[in-house]
Amino acid sequence: MDHFKGQPRLPTFAVPKRYDLRLKPDLDACRFAGSVAVNLDIVDPTNFIVLNAAELSVQNDAVSFTILDTPTKVLKPSRVELFADDEILVLEFQEKIPVGLGVLAIQFEGILNDKMKGFYRSAYEYNGEKKNMAVTQFEPADARRCFPCWDEPACKAAFKITLDVPRELVALSNMPVVQENKDGNLKTVWYQESPIMSTYLVAVVVGLFDYVEDHTSDGVKVRVYCQVGKANQGKFALHVAVKTLELFKDYFATPYLLPKLDMIAIPDFAAGAMENYGLVTYRETALLYDDQHSAAANKQRVATVVAHELAHQWFGNLVTMEWWTHLWLNEGFATWVSYLATDSLFPEWKIWTQFLDESTEGLKLDGLAESHPIEVEINHAQEIDEIFDAISYRKGASVIRMLQSYLGADCFQRSLASYIKKHTCSNAKTEDLWAALEEGSGEPVNKLMTSWTKQKGYPVVFVKVNDQKLEFSQSQFLSSGAQGEGHWIVPITICFGSYDVHKNFLLQTKSETRDVKEFLGSLITEDKGANSWIKLNVDQTGFYRVKYDESLTARLRHAVEKQILTASDRFGILDDSFALCMARQESLTSLINLMAAYREETDYTVLSNLITISHKINHIAADAVPDLLDYFKQFFINLFQYSAERLGWDPKPGESHLDAMLRGEILSALAVFGHDFTLNEANKRFQTFLVDRNTVLLPPDIRKATYVAVMQQATKSNQLAYDSLLKVYRETDLSQEKTRILGSLASSHDPDLILESLNFMLSSEVRSQDAVFGLAVSREGQDVAWAWLKTNWEHLKKTYGSGFLITRFVKAVVSPFASFEKAKEVEEFFATHPMPSIARTLKQSLERVNINANWVQGIQKETSLADAVKELAYRKY
Repeated sequence: MDHFKGQPRLPTFAVPKRYDLRLKPDLDACRFAGSVAVNLDIVDPTNFIVLNAAELSVQNDAVSFTILDTPTKVLKPSRVELFADDEILVLEFQEKIPVGLGVLAIQFEGILNDKMKGFYRSAYEYNGEKKNMAVTQFEPADARRCFPCWDEPACKAAFKITLDVPRELVALSNMPVVQENKDGNLKTVWYQESPIMSTYLVAVVVGLFDYVEDHTSDGVKVRVYCQVGKANQGKFALHVAVKTLELFKDYFATPYLLPKLDMIAIPDFAAGAMENYGLVTYRETALLYDDQHSAAANKQRVATVVAHELAHQWFGNLVTMEWWTHLWLNEGFATWVSYLATDSLFPEWKIWTQFLDESTEGLKLDGLAESHPIEVEINHAQEIDEIFDAISYRKGASVIRMLQSYLGADCFQRSLASYIKKHTCSNAKTEDLWAALEEGSGEPVNKLMTSWTKQKGYPVVFVKVNDQKLEFSQSQFLSSGAQGEGHWIVPITICFGSYDVHKNFLLQTKSETRDVKEFLGSLITEDKGANSWIKLNVDQTGFYRVKYDESLTARLRHAVEKQILTASDRFGILDDSFALCMARQESLTSLINLMAAYREETDYTVLSNLITISHKINHIAADAVPDLLDYFKQFFINLFQYSAERLGWDPKPGESHLDAMLRGEILSALAVFGHDFTLNEANKRFQTFLVDRNTVLLPPDIRKATYVAVMQQATKSNQLAYDSLLKVYRETDLSQEKTRILGSLASSHDPDLILESLNFMLSSEVRSQDAVFGLAVSREGQDVAWAWLKTNWEHLKKTYGSGFLITRFVKAVVSPFASFEKAKEVEEFFATHPMPSIARTLKQSLERVNINANWVQGIQKETSLADAVKELAYRKY
């Protein structure tokens, strides 16, 4: 039996076709009992059946195999062994099982755990009484914690589920109820058999819930379930879901396959949401929207997350990746298509400009030497959690957008619909998608895209004008400033002085030179030619960075200041300049001079990125040039004054969704940079809010900014604001308000108060899923957070196990450091506290620390920086 240990995949001599699964959860004892009968196709004679199981109790006499032949024959295993490390259950039979059909029957027991994976419990209150609900979360590989199964995405089967639950509770699964019998305090609920699907999409939820309901135009019943009393908060998500299902039915040219779609808010939930077929589970913050107390940013998050999960009903559920190597097929596509749907429903949100935030996060992670290819080898279940990251989601979505831009929207849609139709109810690999797109477009898609999915990283494209010639070259961009070995086929888009004067071509070699007159031909005019600004990667549809020579950079800076360029291009110029500065390929002096050109910027996405960059510079300047820190802060205050005055503190009648989101971000930034008026106004409004929680003086869009501002002034010796904020936390039942507060508590400058706030994150008052929000510590809290992480490491490991949440603790606490000494200290700690499931995250975080440390050294060598920042700090506009 030992020869089955250590294998990345299950053996294939038994193929599951159908599961008959029955579960009986005990919500008081936090245990469950169950039975499963699996119809198997034995394709090779065998003495063994090997399947997945973890943390389950299976007795030898509770297993049997029935050979469905004439006559039928029942076999009992001679040996039943659970290999805990490999999470497999091996059944050995004395008699060889012949080729043909059979039924494997297993009875088992398990624990409703508190780890937010497998079959677990979530706590809630009903009429003042604390209760447990039972919830499943099986992706990526945790169905095995609920029932013995073939827990791999390629092992699709139909599921017939039955539940035995307390009679007063709501019991949901993937399919509609077909029968329900009540007997005493219990009821048995039978569900319709599902289409074939992967085990990670099976779902069960049992608890007390309210719901709101609607139907699509073709009769699909859609419901949003939530805790009793919160039904009105589900109406916005319900509206989005109905419209999105109809949009995707048309876009993919394939109807939604199931008769119903339930979406449910779960109080304890590790991820943002999970696309279980027909029963999508969400964090409350990602599904519920309160008209009075939710911010515009909350509304947008609900819309994009719902669209993302419903996209999975086609991309992931109907057509499923063959193995986790192709996870990006699920997540990259769902991310990209969610923007397509959101843009259709809410065009005023300019969501495709906001998509650049997704691209930037992908570019940041993929600029590390410790990144990984989109198609990443997975050899063990423990490795899967760490690839649910910005590469699979954000880089994946970005290269899809790049390919769609290159092939054209109509061609891309037709080819996708063909791919879905061909692989419906089956599994697919990346090559299958390329084949469909290649057939639909006639373009060499496989050759073009292989360089983007099978190797990590991306290029920086250098462009300069030299004697009426355009010179292009590419090399791998690394945030460390090192030279990588990668080489890509890059779809180049380029404009000359006007969006009317543009060209497209593929940069396939390391370098290429084009004669300007030959390249542009009749497009050149005196005012729109090579002497005007030149912009590559038009509207930032490509997943690469651009570095211009000094002359082209100066022209672009002028074009930014005059707002000649689109918001997407203004974003791209700024973001590329910042990345190049961090990689020490451009000076900080040059970057801040470019940033000054954005003072009268009005676009939400561009300004939001400007704020993010300002915070990063402020952070690094404190290490590199502490004597200039006050000048940097004053420069940033000047930079955002125009927008702050335009927006004010109070919402304006009929203002845009984007201005509502921007107001809070601008005010929060001004508070962190020490703007006296902002700090005073926030404190005044907060005091009023404490007296009257419904006051119009503190609308949801500026609450986070206000909380951050009051915590800027809080200390351990004067922690009235801290205690008042905790009082608001304890009195609200809105998850979005709780996370706003948790994300503000550690923004104090007092290390003692920061430690108190971090300890609060591990208290029973904070749900385990939400503790990560409290890691947003001020710079003064970095060392405190690191000491706290070390002190509580064993507790964190026990609480979060191998899930992805624990990787967020490591990344948030370690990555902001900026010294080689600290990198060594972190490395030494984890060398004595190893945890294989965080290995990739730890390497990436240490690389970020070293990048920061090198950047600090580079900044310290800039002789012109002091004069530049002082001049910008007190420049009169």
